[in-house]
Amino acid sequence: ETGSEDIDILPNGLAFISSGLKYPGLKSFAPEKPGEIFLMDLNEDYPRAVELRISRGFDLSSFNPHGISTFVD
Repeated sequence: ETGSEDIDILPNGLAFISSGLKYPGLKSFAPEKPGEIFLMDLNEDYPRAVELRISRGFDLSSFNPHGISTFVD
């Protein structure tokens, strides 16, 4: 709905997508909504982005994701 800011695709086909970047001068379609992280399984026939729940205790009101990266061990 508000577009993605960045995406990182793991070798197993899981994609993590950051969304909701707010930046001065950048139009925001949902200025009151915090940023989000989505997961998409690209192995599915009809992949769809699913919002990931963020742990309690995290300040969602100030979450403004700019980029995303993963580490595979």
